[in-house]
Amino acid sequence: MSKILLLEDDPILNKTLTKLLKKEGFEIDSAFTGEEAINLSFENRYDLYLFDINVPLIKGDDLIKELRDSGDMTPAVIISALTDIDSITKGFMAGADDYIKKPFDFDELIVRIKAKMQNLKNQIVFKEFIVDLQKDIIYQNNNPISLGDIQKKLLITLIKNYPNPISKEVLMEELNIQNEGALRTNIAKLKKKLNIEIENIRGVGYKII
Repeated sequence: MSKILLLEDDPILNKTLTKLLKKEGFEIDSAFTGEEAINLSFENRYDLYLFDINVPLIKGDDLIKELRDSGDMTPAVIISALTDIDSITKGFMAGADDYIKKPFDFDELIVRIKAKMQNLKNQIVFKEFIVDLQKDIIYQNNNPISLGDIQKKLLITLIKNYPNPISKEVLMEELNIQNEGALRTNIAKLKKKLNIEIENIRGVGYKII
């Protein structure tokens, strides 16, 4: 079940959207302030953010920027009564993936949300990385990165299995390499090139952190 974090300070609209989205099969956590939303985002993993802008404590677009700056690339949709071009531009510049003007048609909102969810089936998102499985491209901080076949497969395998470690035997089989020295070399190169942490858990295996 896909999980959505809803940030909407209007209690009636918040309750209505929560009810309707649940009927569509989504799991919903709702917040009424930007501070509540950012705390929930740190405690849970979501498939999509649905944020109003004018909310108490931290505005929705500022929250999206803060999340993007921290490496959280979860798709974000803004719902807002602010319809001027400056507000819309600021929302997209903050990192929003879509901007829906209030009042909106609920069916249209669902279509847009499901479109984002469909895109997710072809993507893996981890911190500052987006793995586009369809195009076979890996992005770091929204920039495409160039890796050799072994290091690309190594990174994708570690991300897919996060937060669980993978044994060296499984990694060697997945990467089609014959010895542990080659595995260690590729892990060291990957860590240096991307400035990431890969932990060697003694007697267990490797995990990206």
